[in-house]
Amino acid sequence: MFLYSFSCLTVLLILLIVFSQESKAQLSPGYYSTTCPNVAGIIKFVLVEAMQSAPQARIGPALLRLHFHDCFVRGCDGSLLLDDSPSIQSEKDAISNAQSARGFKVVDNMKAAVERSCPGVVSCADILAIAAEAAVSMGGGPSWNVQLGRRDRRIANATKANMRIPRGSDSLPVIISKFAVFGLTITDVVALSGAHTFGRGRCLIIRDRLYNFRGTGKPDPTLSLVRLKALRQTCSVNGAFANLDPITPNRFDNQYYTGLQNNKGLFSSDQQLFSRNMASSVALVNRFSNNQTAFFLNFVKSMIKMGNIMPLTGNMGEIRQNCRRVNQ
Repeated sequence: MFLYSFSCLTVLLILLIVFSQESKAQLSPGYYSTTCPNVAGIIKFVLVEAMQSAPQARIGPALLRLHFHDCFVRGCDGSLLLDDSPSIQSEKDAISNAQSARGFKVVDNMKAAVERSCPGVVSCADILAIAAEAAVSMGGGPSWNVQLGRRDRRIANATKANMRIPRGSDSLPVIISKFAVFGLTITDVVALSGAHTFGRGRCLIIRDRLYNFRGTGKPDPTLSLVRLKALRQTCSVNGAFANLDPITPNRFDNQYYTGLQNNKGLFSSDQQLFSRNMASSVALVNRFSNNQTAFFLNFVKSMIKMGNIMPLTGNMGEIRQNCRRVNQ
């Protein structure tokens, strides 16, 4: 009986090790070095065109957000890009994506441009990862060697999208738990939250912070009066968006953390990073606010770590011809 149990346990451990190696070992920055060596350049060219044709759209932050929201469902697998079909309930309709996830047309243009040069080679999941890095570096942030070699999943999971994607109204313990599911730490939480240094958020999400926080009939006391007044004015229009970082909203820098120190975080999930009850996150906010280099280094490390969440590699998944639908 003991030998049988030991044997089963050994087999299980071997399978777990093999699965872990399959899901991580095959990603590498040089994955397309011979099959599509200019893939990053092609994607950046399309991004530049999009930014120049519609600068007010702030497409860079939107593309970074797509990569985040794709990875937080079942790994970085391009499932977020799938449209509804008779067999697929799109993740685009999830609470954290509906009416706010943007940039899908730009991703379509990136995929089309890549397909013209390297047909059937580059996955939509990898396009999202490359586009995220390009958006950050072109916005003034750090650059890094993107790990590549992902395949695209043939199904979406709207239920898991609703469960796993962090929301602006989530409490910090909930957000920490959502990150922990994928092996991401409190340092990853604070560093990756720094993506809110550029882009905008829906006013609808913060309405309670402005007028009726937790049913008190009063605004959120952690929101500075200056920021409260500005947000009430900005959000007085239906469907309005507000800058996540009121200091340098169009640049990727460390001013997001300075905003938190001054109680100017847009979402309650942002401001909670500077809560007196979370000494570990407060220390990181202070560190990143005082040292932009430290923030950039930790952001890159956390982005690479996030990009390695459960990737489909090898014979798993597919290379979609169209990011909106599975191959026939």
